[in-house]
Amino acid sequence: MLREKLKNYNLILASGSPRRQQFFKDLDLDFEIRLKEVEEIYPPELKGFEITDFLAELKSYAFDGELKENDLLVTSDTIVWHNDIALGKPKDEQDAFTTLKSLSNATHEVITSVCFKTMDTTTVFHETTKVTFNEISDEAIHYYITNYKPYDKAGAYGIQEWIGAIAVSKIEGSYANVMGMPVDKVYEYLNQLP
Repeated sequence: MLREKLKNYNLILASGSPRRQQFFKDLDLDFEIRLKEVEEIYPPELKGFEITDFLAELKSYAFDGELKENDLLVTSDTIVWHNDIALGKPKDEQDAFTTLKSLSNATHEVITSVCFKTMDTTTVFHETTKVTFNEISDEAIHYYITNYKPYDKAGAYGIQEWIGAIAVSKIEGSYANVMGMPVDKVYEYLNQLP
């Protein structure tokens, strides 16, 4: 359905995330993956969705000057926002442990921003999902880090993995958003394109 509607667009997903790529496949879209290295640095005064909005748009700048008329570029960024701190991807095992320990027995926000860019327009939106964790033992945290190596995930966890099954007690909002893309909003946006 959407594939037919977007047949005049060349959809480009600028993400190495296997989860985001799978979402696009699940939406039955024709798309190509184009990756560019971008240093994800943002002004320190930004908070919450301002960070992800900024970074999603920053990632799109890497394609300036090379988008063609029918190209539609999609970039995105996800953070875990907890206690007024942005928790990105953990640097190492200790960082992952500290992050997960801070999320234990608490509620955090997962914020994803998506940027759609053509030659002429840039649109950015974001989605926030609240996730509540049960108390997680140190042993369970170590087990998860050792066996799942969540170093490519914001907040040091993937909700679809073992930790999601044992730790998550409540979700308010989009589950897909916690995995890195508010798929319903993306679908809605693409569906209203001319």
